[in-house]
Formats: sequence, structure tokens, C-alpha cells
Amino acid sequence: MSDREIQVTLPGGSRVDAQYHGFTMATDQPVHAGGTNTAPAPFDLFLGSLATCAGYYVLIFCQERKIPTEGLTLTMSMEKPQGSKLYTKIAIAIHLPAGFPEKYRAAVIKAADTCAVKAHILNPPAFTITAD
Repeated sequence: MSDREIQVTLPGGSRVDAQYHGFTMATDQPVHAGGTNTAPAPFDLFLGSLATCAGYYVLIFCQERKIPTEGLTLTMSMEKPQGSKLYTKIAIAIHLPAGFPEKYRAAVIKAADTCAVKAHILNPPAFTITAD
């Protein structure tokens, strides 16, 4: 399998797993959706990938400047209209630790904003689905 392919298997119940780069990303559905809640739902992984991608860019920004990251965290919140399944707003807050250099505040926000996952949402690839 190449680094441009993800293999998906259906191990039973509502479980759907993806194998990629030697890792298995297990997913399940919550109990209210017919699953057994043994793993995150696929959409949970999507949301987590946005938050952790921003976190990674913040981490690299700090490491490159030898800024300590102890106490640095991020929080991602989502909003959607009542009755809708689609989020209309996603906000990521970077919680800077005491002593974070003020001169880097705007730059660390810009670093988080360059997240590759977010870039794919803003510039989506073309999708095709086939069956053979």
C-alpha cells in the first residue's frame, strides 16, 4: 500500500477501521447511533485532526524559537445552528503560558492558522467515488 492510499476494513457492528502508515484508526458510532461507542466516530477524528494540526503548528513554532511549551494548550470549540448537522463556526483558542514572549503572540496565531488540515477545507480536493 502506498503513502497515498488508506485501506478501510469493516470489522463488525458499526466499526469501520482505516489502516494508514502502519497505524489502525478505529472508528465506531455512539450508542444512540447504533454503535457500541468503542472508538471515536469518523467525524470526531476529523474534528480532532483540525485541533491537533493547529497544535502541531504551534508546537513547531515554539520549538524553532526555543520557547518553552509547558502549560501551553489549545481549545477548539464548534458552533452549529439548532437542528443542523453542519458546524458553521470553528474557533481555536491558544492558551499561552505565563512568560510567553508577547512579541510572538500574533505570529503563533498565524502559525496555527497555517494548519494543513484547515488548508484542505478551504481549498478542497476533487472527490470521486467508484465501485468495482
